[in-house]
Amino acid sequence: MKALNPEGAPLTNLQLELVKLFAQEVPEEDLRNIKQLIANYFAEKAMDMADQVWEAKGWTDEDAQRMLNTKMRAPHRSE
Repeated sequence: MKALNPEGAPLTNLQLELVKLFAQEVPEEDLRNIKQLIANYFAEKAMDMADQVWEAKGWTDEDAQRMLNTKMRAPHRSE
């Protein structure tokens, strides 16, 4: 039987591994460090993806400065 998350869908492989890990009692400091490791992993992955897009689009430092000074959000829709 597969484990289910609160919404009723099966847990992902990552969730299952974390459940196994967190079934063990760990000191709060270790828990904070583990959470930081996970955050760092996903931050690094996001930066790598952003670098790939940057290179694919051929953006330069000048493009970065222009983007910093440009409102790039879509206009707010009134309903």
